[in-house]
Amino acid sequence: MKQTFGLITIACALLIGCGGQDGSVELTATQEQQVAERIAPVGHVVMAGQVVTAMVSAGGTGRSGSDIYGTNCMACHTSGIAGAPMMGDAVAWAERLEQGIETVYANAINGIRGMPMRGTCMDCSDDEVIAAIDHILDNSQ
Repeated sequence: MKQTFGLITIACALLIGCGGQDGSVELTATQEQQVAERIAPVGHVVMAGQVVTAMVSAGGTGRSGSDIYGTNCMACHTSGIAGAPMMGDAVAWAERLEQGIETVYANAINGIRGMPMRGTCMDCSDDEVIAAIDHILDNSQ
């Protein structure tokens, strides 16, 4: 659904001339990074004798809470969009923590009010979502 919407949006932009003079659409550095992440290969072929310096996959170590926050959480949790508690707001997070940390984790994983499940990181594991929450809490004291 998300990919279809994106393709429709690009097609409409090209048809109505939202791009540059040559019909191109300019992307911000953040948008270019997000596109690169979405189209990156899910794996690599390693031939016998090759040295692999780092390998992260579905069964690997995962991304850090800081990485997840910077890619998926930051937009809402730095501005307070739709009532999102902002990173650094100790009072707002303390109110949520009154329900218990497991409830905060469950709300982030399952979504609550204006927050979609996994906070828009549909490819995040539960552990990665929890790491992002821990990152926000560590920086909100």
